[in-house]
Amino acid sequence: MRRDLLTYELPPELIAAHPSPDRESARLLVVDDEPGRLEHESIRDLPDRLPEGALVVVNDTRVLPARLLGRKATSGGKVEIFLVRKVAETHLDRSGERLPAERWRALGRSSKPLREGTEITIDGPVSLVARIEGRDGGFGGEAPLAGAKPPSAERGLFDVVLFSPEGRSVPDAVDAAGHVPLPPYIRRDDDAADRARYQTVYAREPGAVAAPTAGLHLTEPLIERFYARGMELARVTLHVGLGTFQPVTVSDLDDHPMHAEAYRVPPETAEAVARARREGREIVAIGTTSVRALESAADPEREGYVVAREGETRLLIQPGYRFRVVDRLLTNFHLPESTLLALVSAFAGLPRILESYRVAIEEKYRFYSYGDAMLLRRSR
Repeated sequence: MRRDLLTYELPPELIAAHPSPDRESARLLVVDDEPGRLEHESIRDLPDRLPEGALVVVNDTRVLPARLLGRKATSGGKVEIFLVRKVAETHLDRSGERLPAERWRALGRSSKPLREGTEITIDGPVSLVARIEGRDGGFGGEAPLAGAKPPSAERGLFDVVLFSPEGRSVPDAVDAAGHVPLPPYIRRDDDAADRARYQTVYAREPGAVAAPTAGLHLTEPLIERFYARGMELARVTLHVGLGTFQPVTVSDLDDHPMHAEAYRVPPETAEAVARARREGREIVAIGTTSVRALESAADPEREGYVVAREGETRLLIQPGYRFRVVDRLLTNFHLPESTLLALVSAFAGLPRILESYRVAIEEKYRFYSYGDAMLLRRSR
C-alpha cells in the first residue's frame, strides 16, 4: 500500500479540541453497502443501525494519567515524565523503610538532560517521586516543556522507579498526580472534564496511554438499548500505546515498523464469538483496537472464529488484508497517512473511505479522538 494514497486535506478547525456536550450527541456517518450512499445520523441512532442479535465487542482498556509533571529534587528544574508501560512491581529501601515501588519504561523532557540517579518530585496533591534508573539514549533537553504533548513514537525510552515517600500505593499516587495524556493534535492542557470524557464508560483494565476513541461515544443507556435489541456485549483488552500516533514515513506500508501493543482475548469472548457464528449473528467491533485484538486472535483453523489468547500484536492491516472475524465497525475519523486510515480502508475499501471523508469534511464533521464517528460494513 502506497502511503501517498492515504491522504486528504483537513481544515484545522475540524479537529475536535473538546468532546461533544454528551457522548451520544456526536454525529454518526453511516456508510451504506450501496456505493455512494451515506446517511447522516447521531450516535443515539446506533442501536437501530446494527442488526438485531449482533455481538458487540468493546475494548475495556483504561487510560492511565500518564503525564507526570514535576521538578528535579536538587535544582528545581522542570521535568515531564511520560509513562509508557509498567515493567515490574518492586520495593525500594529508603531511610530505613521498605516502600512499595513500580518500575516503568518512560519518556522524559527537561530543560537539561536527565541523568541516572536524578530524582523528580512530582507535582500534585500526594507525595510521588520518580527516580531515573537507566537510559536508552536520546532523552532530556529535546523539547521545551511548555505545551508538551506525548511524543509520536517510543524514542529515547528509559527506566524510572516510582514511589511515594509516604508509603502510598503507586497506582493511587499516579492516579492523583498524573495528567490525562491528550493526543498531540489537541493543543491545550488537560482539564477536569478530560478525566471522565477521555475514558470509556466500561474501562477497567489499566494500561493504555491513549483512548480507544470510538468507545468514548457509548453510554450505559445506549448499551442497554443494545441488550433490548437482543445484542450481546463482549470484551477484549488492547492497551493502546504511543505507536498509535507514529506517522508512516516510508513510501510503502510494507516497510513500516509496526508498533507492538499488549492485548488479550479472554475465553468468554472466544466463546461468545463462536456462539454468534453458530447462530448466524454478526460481529460488530467498537473501534480499530477491538478489530486488531480480534483479528490477532483469529482461529487459523476456523474462518470467523477466534481463540483465547494474550500477548503482543504487531498486526498491520492495510488494503489487501483478508478479515476473518469482524463484520461491522464503529470508528472515528483518522489522521491522513496513518496505519488506522489504512485499516479502515482495508475494511470498507479505499475509494469508499476517501469519498466518505470528503463528504464528512464538506458537512463539517469533527475529526480525531474527540470527534464524530462513522459506521462501516466490511466490503465483500
